[in-house]
Amino acid sequence: MPQINQGVTQNRYTVIPRTAIFLRRGDSYLLLKGVPTKRLWANLYNGLGGHVERGEAVLSSAKRELLEESGLTAELWLCGTLIVDAGETGICVFIFSGECLEGKPRPSEEGLAEWIPFDRISELPVVEDLPVLLGRIHAMQRGDQPFSARSYYGEDGKLIVKFAE
Repeated sequence: MPQINQGVTQNRYTVIPRTAIFLRRGDSYLLLKGVPTKRLWANLYNGLGGHVERGEAVLSSAKRELLEESGLTAELWLCGTLIVDAGETGICVFIFSGECLEGKPRPSEEGLAEWIPFDRISELPVVEDLPVLLGRIHAMQRGDQPFSARSYYGEDGKLIVKFAE
């Protein structure tokens, strides 16, 4: 459908597509500790991932980001989507998981990817929404219905992540 028929107007929400990957090995997850010089999330643990490039499919983007940031590959599955209310332009995060039974992650310019046991994640400096999202993902199995969520900050300045029913 041509752009003119898409209904893109100033009063509608515009989003930037991103991917987040939470690779699993047993009861551990591959998380990236951002380098100290990283613009966003320096020294914090997060899933791997990044922006979807123009002309790139979302799954292809997730696989590319996983390879670039860890040197690993895996069969990924969509766990859910998260709309991040970031003002005029929002972020739409496509969240993937998968199993990786072998291979050692290599460092990248983004940071160091490490296998972290799920029960240790609460002890680490993490990106603010990671405990909520990873808790949901940890309870999922491949083939489960993907979740749909929205995150925003309440009047008290605290992060709220709401999952659709």
